[in-house]
Amino acid sequence: MKAVFGLLFALLIAWVAGNASAHALDPGYLEIRQITSDTWSVHWRKPDVNGQPMAIDVMAPDGCTPARGPTPISDGRAWVSSWVIECRGDIAGQPIQIEGLEVQKNDVLVRVQPLQAEPTTLRFTPETAVQNIPSEQTTWSVFTAYFQLGFEHILEGWDHLLFVFALFVLVRDPWRLVGAVTAFTLAHSITLALATLGFLNVPGPPVEAIIALSIVFLAMEIVKVGDGRFRLSKQKPWVVCFGFGLLHGLGFAGALADIGLPSIDIPAALLAFNLGVEAGQLSFVGALALLVAIWRLMARPVSQRATVITAYGIGSVSMYWLIERISGF
Repeated sequence: MKAVFGLLFALLIAWVAGNASAHALDPGYLEIRQITSDTWSVHWRKPDVNGQPMAIDVMAPDGCTPARGPTPISDGRAWVSSWVIECRGDIAGQPIQIEGLEVQKNDVLVRVQPLQAEPTTLRFTPETAVQNIPSEQTTWSVFTAYFQLGFEHILEGWDHLLFVFALFVLVRDPWRLVGAVTAFTLAHSITLALATLGFLNVPGPPVEAIIALSIVFLAMEIVKVGDGRFRLSKQKPWVVCFGFGLLHGLGFAGALADIGLPSIDIPAALLAFNLGVEAGQLSFVGALALLVAIWRLMARPVSQRATVITAYGIGSVSMYWLIERISGF
């Protein structure tokens, strides 16, 4: 029974590997850019679901034709289509609908770029599949949209969560753990900003492979933690997390590049996204701590054997992702 806890975790992690990609979050993205007084170009990216476009579609604002676009074509990560619509009068205040989003578990970001005004960004969810185009964008609306996006990205990005989980298993001191998670966030904030602003440009597959390798490293450290030797990952985990955070930031940048940033509120969007990631990480750590506390209240301590089994589960999933990413080079 002492190893049951770890075995269940290992089985759960194995299930995750078979049912989730390294980056689970890939929201839809719709860009509507004004060309002339009555024509707009539309660029529509549907998320990929098992090799098929997600069953959602955009309905153009009232008075715009055509209401729907052409059949999308896969670009390897999403399903893309572009077309031109003609609209009678100003589309500000008109509704846009993401049809079918109400039954999905994903978001869609919509960016509207008029000729004579600043762009606006809207976040559509299953609960808000229809929204009116605002006449102007507020910094607060940008901040809340990107904070929620960052929060959801970390909670739906299985590779980043697995890294945090491995860190949780390795580092038992609560304050060291919080410091390590914060160092991780600070580091990926740096590379995320540099990559998003165009100062860094690293291909996605190698970055994702190294991210998987970072999780393998933590899994190995968990197995070796009882050998009595000094280990930087356990004694000063913030140092290791800062280094790996620089790499994970490049992975976050790939997702954010697909979404785009509002041109007038880039600092607010970047700050909000990073704060959302930090909030998501700490929420995940808090949930894990609660589960362990409940387990111990049941007078069932987590044995070293369970820890080792969990480490092997983490390492196996990470190696699966590593091989998958390398094969994509």
